[in-house]
Amino acid sequence: VQCCPFPTSILSSQTGYPKFTFLDLTNEMTNYYKVWKDLNVNFDCIYSGFLGSIAQIDIVSKFIEENPNAFIVVDPIMGDDGVLYPIFNEESCLKIKELVKLSNLTTPNLTEACFLTGRDITKRDLTRNEIVEIAKDISKLGPDKVIITGILEGDNISNMAYDKTTDEIFFTSIKYNNCSYSGTGDIFTSIIAADAVNGVDFHKSVKKASSFIKKCIMKSIELDIPLTDGVCFEELLYSLK
Repeated sequence: VQCCPFPTSILSSQTGYPKFTFLDLTNEMTNYYKVWKDLNVNFDCIYSGFLGSIAQIDIVSKFIEENPNAFIVVDPIMGDDGVLYPIFNEESCLKIKELVKLSNLTTPNLTEACFLTGRDITKRDLTRNEIVEIAKDISKLGPDKVIITGILEGDNISNMAYDKTTDEIFFTSIKYNNCSYSGTGDIFTSIIAADAVNGVDFHKSVKKASSFIKKCIMKSIELDIPLTDGVCFEELLYSLK
């Protein structure tokens, strides 16, 4: 899959570090995609992740609407562990919800999934049946496929997937070692997006992405990689073929 980055900002290091520089590219984003339009560039898939302002959400929404044939993947990054990230407020989160409505597939974590469906984002003792109902409610917003990620279940961490077109529901689980590496969600959703473009079966894709993240975490522990550095994935990419 050829990847065409649509930069929203440039950071010297990710925000988990004690110090970083931040260059906001919001004012350049519209010019960026207008050039693609002038060049008659068409996209099979558009995948959006972290968007740091309402202006950026609006630009991406318009970009999606101008590419009606693209498969849309939205990772609705807003918060985790029962709290919203400081950069987000009620207005910006509602804008993210509108973006989810444009998607074919969305990958919220449990906190984000609860917000999207108007539930208490601090509640953590949800049953699997309750989580399935949340996924189905999200699918009513627009996306045919929903993956709720990072569900803690005892000693395991699970992902729950729902396909509205087939009414298929399944969970994938791996052992949780209390290590939270930066960037694992980005890698997970990137695999799902690439597989969607290549026509890989949804169930197979979710299992593959979950397994790959597990391999990356185990390799990173083996190499004693700091949590802020993210996972060691490069030398394991061959296993995705």
